[in-house]
Amino acid sequence: MTKLQPYRLIISGGGTGGHIFPAVAIANEFCSRYPSAEILFVGAEGKMEMTRVPEAGYKIIGLWISGLQRKLTLSNLLFPLKLIVSYFKARKIVNEFKPHVVIGTGGYASGPIMLAATRKGIATVIQEQNSFAGLANKQVADKVNRVCVAYEGMEKYFPAHKIVVTGNPVRKDILNVESKREQALSHFGFSPQFKTLLIIGGSLGARTINESIINGIEKLIEAQIQVLWQTGRGYYEAYKTRLASHDLRKIRVHDFVREMDLAYAVADVVISRAGALSVSEICVAKKPVILVPSPNVAEDHQTKNAMALTGKEAALLVTDRDARQMLIDTALNLIFDSARSARLRENIAKLGKPNATSDIVNEIERLLDEKSVNGMESYKLSTAESKTGGDGAGTLQTVLVRSRYQ
Repeated sequence: MTKLQPYRLIISGGGTGGHIFPAVAIANEFCSRYPSAEILFVGAEGKMEMTRVPEAGYKIIGLWISGLQRKLTLSNLLFPLKLIVSYFKARKIVNEFKPHVVIGTGGYASGPIMLAATRKGIATVIQEQNSFAGLANKQVADKVNRVCVAYEGMEKYFPAHKIVVTGNPVRKDILNVESKREQALSHFGFSPQFKTLLIIGGSLGARTINESIINGIEKLIEAQIQVLWQTGRGYYEAYKTRLASHDLRKIRVHDFVREMDLAYAVADVVISRAGALSVSEICVAKKPVILVPSPNVAEDHQTKNAMALTGKEAALLVTDRDARQMLIDTALNLIFDSARSARLRENIAKLGKPNATSDIVNEIERLLDEKSVNGMESYKLSTAESKTGGDGAGTLQTVLVRSRYQ
């Protein structure tokens, strides 16, 4: 790779963990290759990235920006002003930090910073996690250099010649969960004699999934199913109380499961929301899954994520509306149908992208090389012109081009 080091990267993405985790994963991978790299994050003031990113060891600057609400609010009335203020602050950040490349992973703050970078001619990459493109990424797609996506068929949102199918970054510890099954059984206190159902609704939990499980918990107990259930922090105490009168010898209830590699390792079937990163992890873990898309997301993108799998016979889908009546029976049918489980496992494994983070950083490296080569060609041209110019304009151009790529 052409030497421009130490590299300076701005990474912007947030609002939800689905935007933050890929951003941090990309930063970590780049820094593992280039320890002297300077990474600056740009997020939205008051959003979770303002605490999560510093916890990961990176500096972050906040923009006064937020998304549009579905009803008339003061925040909506202020949106045009916020956008203008955020853009000018983003432009100031870009001018002062002088990044070699700017990366956007979606979210409120990503739009202004990507717009500022593209208008300066800086190398730019966006990473889209979902099968339905987010607004911030769609707005800058025509202007950026690369678009890294997780799903096929994204040409309907982005210019085809810019698209690279990389997948979504996933935690490295889930790359080989098959080898951890014995450790996982011991960790959770489960027996290899019985089937295990893993239930995850995201770190905040999912009301519909939780209600569906509690309503059918006796069916699971009677079928001798081992249950590993992440309720989410906001639901944990209530469901712990509601379970107190049940036989809990095969039930493990947690507000949050930190050892997700072991959770996937122990699972015979998974029930999950259809967030982009959850889906990507389950694909890499190669687990039969029943997806229950959240209806409370922009453009119903979780349903589209789920359908991208069900269309390839790689998952089952139960709608949020039908979950309370259908979810438990669907799970029991699947967990005891070894042929169908094997077919789902085989098909979902084909969709896994275990090297996504590395592939995204490879694209960043290629783009840096391209920009560096173009910069050197411009430098040579402007130097030649300065030798023949005679009026000083060529010399000034040489200085400007040189400073652009230092």
